[in-house]
Amino acid sequence: MADNSAKDSLIQDLKTIVGASYTLTEQAKIQPYSKGFRFGSGEAMAVVRPATLVEIWRVLKACVAADVIVIMQAANTGLTGGSTPDGNNYDRPIVIISTMRIDDIQLIDQGKQIVGLAGSTLFGLEDKLKPYGREPHSVIGSSCIGASIVGGICNNSGGALVQRGPAYTELALYAQIDDAGNLSLVNNIGIHLGDEPEQILDNLQKQNYRETDVEYGELRASDNEYQERVRQIDEPTPSRFNNDGRRLHEASGCAGKLAVFAVRLDTFPIPEKQQVFYVGTNDPGVLAQIRRDMLSKFETLPVSGEYLHRGCYDASKKYGKDTFIVIDKLGAKYIPKMFAMKRSVDRIADKFKFLPSKFSDKIMQYMSYLWPNHLPKRMEAYRDQYEHHWIVEMSGGGVDEARQYLSEFFKNNEGDYFECTQEEGDKAILHRFVAGGAIGRMHAMKANELGSVMTIDVAFPRNEKEWFETLPKELDDQIAVKLYYGHLFCHVMHQNYILKKGVDAKKVKNQILATFDARGAEYPAEHNVGHEYSAKDELKAFYKKLDPTNSFNPGIGKTSKCKHWAESE
Repeated sequence: MADNSAKDSLIQDLKTIVGASYTLTEQAKIQPYSKGFRFGSGEAMAVVRPATLVEIWRVLKACVAADVIVIMQAANTGLTGGSTPDGNNYDRPIVIISTMRIDDIQLIDQGKQIVGLAGSTLFGLEDKLKPYGREPHSVIGSSCIGASIVGGICNNSGGALVQRGPAYTELALYAQIDDAGNLSLVNNIGIHLGDEPEQILDNLQKQNYRETDVEYGELRASDNEYQERVRQIDEPTPSRFNNDGRRLHEASGCAGKLAVFAVRLDTFPIPEKQQVFYVGTNDPGVLAQIRRDMLSKFETLPVSGEYLHRGCYDASKKYGKDTFIVIDKLGAKYIPKMFAMKRSVDRIADKFKFLPSKFSDKIMQYMSYLWPNHLPKRMEAYRDQYEHHWIVEMSGGGVDEARQYLSEFFKNNEGDYFECTQEEGDKAILHRFVAGGAIGRMHAMKANELGSVMTIDVAFPRNEKEWFETLPKELDDQIAVKLYYGHLFCHVMHQNYILKKGVDAKKVKNQILATFDARGAEYPAEHNVGHEYSAKDELKAFYKKLDPTNSFNPGIGKTSKCKHWAESE
């Protein structure tokens, strides 16, 4: 796009397609879409917010004809900046397509499968499935901040639930640009919807198809091999990670290199019998042994096993308190509204130089001090007694298996456990899941005294026993705060560091990643490479195959931002 007249012509076309009020060109209005939830930002010439799948298709056609970059964006809750621009060194203008107005969810086979349209959310799915006694692949961890269904598939999202593996499907409806620059619609969602693109998209959105139009073949709508894989505790490779070629298939893992209109996914029955066990110890080897025993010997796999180090427990208690209270008192459904309100407050505050940065975070933090302690007494007692905390949830026959095992195990091993009441269990799980946001809040409150924030999600080999990190002293001395939490059964850890003032964050990160390489770990584990990690060769080849002209979300995984994957000068 060589000149302003061409840009103006495209913007006019976009306004004609989606309406002037849903075509954003002012930088203040673009900013919530061009800046990542935690990481990354850059310039965009426009943001469009279509209301239908057909409108997305027409916008794509206009953008391809104008030779601009397209970034498809759903909830913009990613942690590695993968759904926003990154810097301003692209060779073409950028149009961001926000899909959140298209949030329909359709049930198939009495809710055993669903079709999630481009902007549908995990929370919306959780809500829709409850009457059927079923639930989605991921619950509360992602849904509490409004993450999208399609975003989870595109970004290899992992989730906390041990039995379900990474978000995955081989059934999707998407648009693709071939090496000649031609846009085409690919219907691999397993539903007969017609022959022409607009007919297919319109029929899907209006659910204008019959049960006989739905195919049930060999293609997977979830990672139905994961239960066997996670049990293989002596294998020298991780159970799940972002570069895993086993789970790169069309929309799954595409990271925005396709324009995904809808995905079809399996759902899962809600267990009738569930119990949360709260485990505490000062020896990480104790948790390693329990993990190996439960995965290899139990007939029933755990539902989840969420680890929290004492330091992260404390940070989550102090800096995640407001989010905890909102979810506990108002429900997870309110969280997207809270984040929208925060963005609006910060956008207004940015116009006044006398107001501090991250103004909304500071206001909410001070307000949280007015609320009394929100955590159960038995958890607080364990916090004082133990460094390592593990929230193990079991279902069905696994409840009695865990009860008998833990009772015998702690007769001869350091540490202890207790069975949570319903309220204790809910609060323990919620306390763990507000930890991610608490880290950012801590940094916002202490920005003047601390250096950069660095987050790494890493997948350790299934046979790794020394899972808890011990850094060399020369590295440890450069770090002010270390906050660890993760999905311990899957050996996926989220390791967060706030560096001391003046420390070179890039250098420290590379040194830490080198320690992971030496141990056979993979990273990122479940948040996609975004613009924070380098895509390895297999993932890079997958991206190039999906998007040979590099027109969709270029630069992902620190790859080329130029047309046809050319190297920038």
